Amino acid sequence: MNPDLRGRTALVTGSAAGIGRGFALACAEHGADVAVHYRSSGTEAEATAEEARERGVEAITVRGDVTDPDEVDALFADVEERLGAVDVLVNNVGAFAPEHWADIDFERWQTVLHTNVNGTYLCSKRALPGMRESGWGRIVNVGYAGSEKGLIHPKNAPYFIAKTGVLMFTRMLAADTADDGITVNAVSPYVVETSDAFPDEAPRGRWAAVEDLVNVLLFYLQEESGYVSGENVEVDGGYLPEKL
Repeated sequence: MNPDLRGRTALVTGSAAGIGRGFALACAEHGADVAVHYRSSGTEAEATAEEARERGVEAITVRGDVTDPDEVDALFADVEERLGAVDVLVNNVGAFAPEHWADIDFERWQTVLHTNVNGTYLCSKRALPGMRESGWGRIVNVGYAGSEKGLIHPKNAPYFIAKTGVLMFTRMLAADTADDGITVNAVSPYVVETSDAFPDEAPRGRWAAVEDLVNVLLFYLQEESGYVSGENVEVDGGYLPEKL
């Protein structure tokens, strides 16, 4: 895939490291000016921005809590002032809680739901006016492969619940923007090589590489993919929940 993103501005939430970093650098590689978002990893975010600049584009860092409407508005205003309106939004931020649901306190339960669902909602809502004005936009949400399969487990339950909500929001927003030149899609991994914890067995003998997810992102960002919206690509090696 080789989307031409020259003249576009991309904002990837949670892009200081991991999957988000890979997404931000891929956007830069294909010509987009990039806003590297972080909440607490400022040093890592600046390193990612510097790598993006090495690809010949403008790149900045922006800080903010994506669950706070005022901070979301401020970080978008910062991007708009320095790089222009956001054309590509990747909603990558998402906390998780890999404990049994009964052992998760209410504050952490809320954090998982807020970052995954409310962060996606707030950033998407804030990006839409600029996309609608220009008549072009790409929103890509990061989901979880188990959502399509109806997977739910007592461990990490709020994450599974939240990512199911992200998938429903993706399809609703795709329908609501069908006449606006905007596409809204999801990419949903199972376990990625940058994860902090791994199950006992990897599908196909390995975990997903960041590049596996980047390939899906680049497909969504192509001009030729302008009729693809409301879709979800699971990057999971074909695993089945009953094997877990």
